[in-house]
Amino acid sequence: MPEKVIQATHVGEIKIGESTIPCAVLEDGTRLLNGVGFMRAIGRRGMAVQNLYQLPPFLAAKNLLPFIDAELADYTKPVLFTVQGRGGKPNYGYRAELLPQVCNVILAAREAGVLTHHQEPIARQCEILVRALAQLGIVALVDEATGYQEDRSRKALEELLGKYISDRLLAWAKTFPDEFYRQLFRLKGWNYSQLSSKRPPIVGQITNDLIYRRLAPAVLKELQHKNPRTEAGHRKHKHFQWLTADVGNPDLRAHLHTVIAFMRAANSWRAFYSNLERAFPKFGDTLQMPFEDGDE
Repeated sequence: MPEKVIQATHVGEIKIGESTIPCAVLEDGTRLLNGVGFMRAIGRRGMAVQNLYQLPPFLAAKNLLPFIDAELADYTKPVLFTVQGRGGKPNYGYRAELLPQVCNVILAAREAGVLTHHQEPIARQCEILVRALAQLGIVALVDEATGYQEDRSRKALEELLGKYISDRLLAWAKTFPDEFYRQLFRLKGWNYSQLSSKRPPIVGQITNDLIYRRLAPAVLKELQHKNPRTEAGHRKHKHFQWLTADVGNPDLRAHLHTVIAFMRAANSWRAFYSNLERAFPKFGDTLQMPFEDGDE
């Protein structure tokens, strides 16, 4: 008996051909297929788990052993889990990625001509599964069936934003070089003065568009969330002060220098913007936060 019972945060069913398999996503992100459903999917009957320290019954036949390496054997260990918020007896499951691997083992054995008469129907079922999975992908199927797909995207986005955006405000340091504004004003046909720091409000909106929206998904919205406007309509800090020193700020500076290079090479705003859009398209904003314009 495994020492730890892991909770499943999402459950559902996937349908592959004529097979319907209960599935789950564990709290650590592992995708599982119900043991009995796994057996039925490949055309087997009986108990999914007989001995936790031996190969599962669908791979235990002697004629299949030459096609199973140590890595795959270790991957076949069943996982004991319960569904979060529900009572009842724990269930056994197998990692979802194991299904196409098991099918490949059985099909390899058939190709070698070592399958028994009773194993032939299993091979035919595995062939159907492999063809279906080649188009759909087992992990994507489980994520869609359990509803984990949206949470997975949000978790990945949160991890990305955690790398880009700091919880602590960094000290102000000149980040946007004068050349950025000099080239911006040139392409827009505006008069530029290095002696004045006052710029039209639209410059902030353009900066958002050229820089922050092209760094990573939802970075701008998260910065606006952490650095809100005051009642007077201004922000207390510059957005770049909230970027992390090891990832966010270096990426910002690198992107800035790239944008400036594109500006220098262009004779018009339209040509510059078209080239930038092609090379560095804007990321979608997938976090549900208030949208505002006019920052730098």
